[in-house]
Amino acid sequence: MDRLRQRADFLAVANGARVNSPAFVLQSRRRDDSGPIRIGFTVTKKNGNAPERNRIRRRLRELVKRLDPVSMQPHHDYVLVGRRDALARDFAAMIDDLRMAFTKPTRHTLKGRGPKPGQRPDRAAATSRKPD
Repeated sequence: MDRLRQRADFLAVANGARVNSPAFVLQSRRRDDSGPIRIGFTVTKKNGNAPERNRIRRRLRELVKRLDPVSMQPHHDYVLVGRRDALARDFAAMIDDLRMAFTKPTRHTLKGRGPKPGQRPDRAAATSRKPD
């Protein structure tokens, strides 16, 4: 398992699927190459000062170390986005959350334009035109 370190990789994963948890958000994206699983960690400034953010990041890294890599899908990149609840949440509960996040069906985000899911493409074009 490798680490994500470049901003472009983090941005690519941000456009992929995501699973929400009280202590973190798991973002994932399938890669086309045959490289190892890569994982990145990020905590935004709104989650506290630097020592608190570092503690959140350390807890997330420890979660991944204790989780078996078999539950992760091969040829994927993952990003764990830490939340403030990671400081107070029980560690065993966080491990269970992470296991569930890897097995849970993922919610895909729609980035970009186009018809909404469930809407016919011809109907979307018809509603955006002005009547003659």
